[in-house]
Amino acid sequence: MSKPNIPQASPPRALRWAVAGSVVVMIAAGGLFYYASKLAAAKREHNRDEVVVNIQPHSCEPNALSVPAGRASFRIVNRSDRAVEWEILDGVLVVEERENIASGLSQVINANLQPGDYAITCGLLSNPRGTLHVTPTAASDAAAKAKPSMVAFIGPLSEFRVYLASQSSALIKAVTALNQAIESGDLAQAQSLYLPARAAYQRLAPAAQRLAELDNSINARADYFEKREQDPGFIGFHRIEYALFKQRNLDGLAPIAKRLLSDVTSLKQQLLAQSLPPEQLMEIVVRNLNTLADVRAASGEEERYSHSDLNGFAANQQTAHKVVDLLRPLLVKSAADLLPKIDSALADFDTALNSFKVNDGYVSYDSVSAEQRQQLADKARILADTLDAIDPALGLSGL
Repeated sequence: MSKPNIPQASPPRALRWAVAGSVVVMIAAGGLFYYASKLAAAKREHNRDEVVVNIQPHSCEPNALSVPAGRASFRIVNRSDRAVEWEILDGVLVVEERENIASGLSQVINANLQPGDYAITCGLLSNPRGTLHVTPTAASDAAAKAKPSMVAFIGPLSEFRVYLASQSSALIKAVTALNQAIESGDLAQAQSLYLPARAAYQRLAPAAQRLAELDNSINARADYFEKREQDPGFIGFHRIEYALFKQRNLDGLAPIAKRLLSDVTSLKQQLLAQSLPPEQLMEIVVRNLNTLADVRAASGEEERYSHSDLNGFAANQQTAHKVVDLLRPLLVKSAADLLPKIDSALADFDTALNSFKVNDGYVSYDSVSAEQRQQLADKARILADTLDAIDPALGLSGL
């Protein structure tokens, strides 16, 4: 006896959609993997000639480097037990740097180097420095001969010098008030005066960070000293911040506050004494924003005791606005199509910062979520990348 034909039930619609969705996800994942692998391959190709430097607890290996002029890539491998920074120094001036390289990890630093001899830092500030010799090439010789006229940049550079002078005076005034509060033993007053003094410094930070020794004295974090907060070399703003907001004790702080006042007074003198090439006017701002994006925004390590990071970010942004405004007349003539992108990136970062405003300041950074911190970092990175297009647009790249 034959069995009757029983029609097969079709799969439920939801199941069919689920299967289709899985296929789409698999295809998308494959596409993303392919895209990521292509990016990784391109990055490896881009940095195929990178120079590897191993940071040991008390030295860097090798500590004597030689590279041709032009773009150079350095992979800094941290083989010590703490976060370190690595810098290329031209005398007292910082050419390129990377902060907060975590223990056991590495970071790539790209630098456009002119022929000459440089120093390199090797982890802790007390460690001996290494050397970097940059040899001339046909391309570097040609670039030196092809420099654009500097006449157009006299105005912006002179105005920036005036800006540095006025902001330096404001910093000295703010640190003087902070020093007086510490000397009088008024903890609450010193805490309230720390924030405006710190913001005054952050408005100068893009330029001040070129002065390696003085910036280390004023601004170095505890991580870069062998005994951290207990190290006698740990002075400056962050030592005062530690006492005011972590220890909440002014004992022994007066000499450190007095030294800070002396250092910021010297800072004004050195900032006005150092010449600033036109190609570095925007470069110092871009470097500062990249550090904000790559290290400071995500970690909150810059103001770890007072959690006043947002005040510093806003002060950095004020200087970015200032430099863009100084270069705006040149951009109108030479790169008008770039200005809307610049203004949009500036406005986006402004909006992100303003969302954290309270009264005359900003919320404590320890109340900012990891997601919000990442959004700030992303806005800062986009701004840095956008501003990085200014020098090529003005004919200043490759100098």
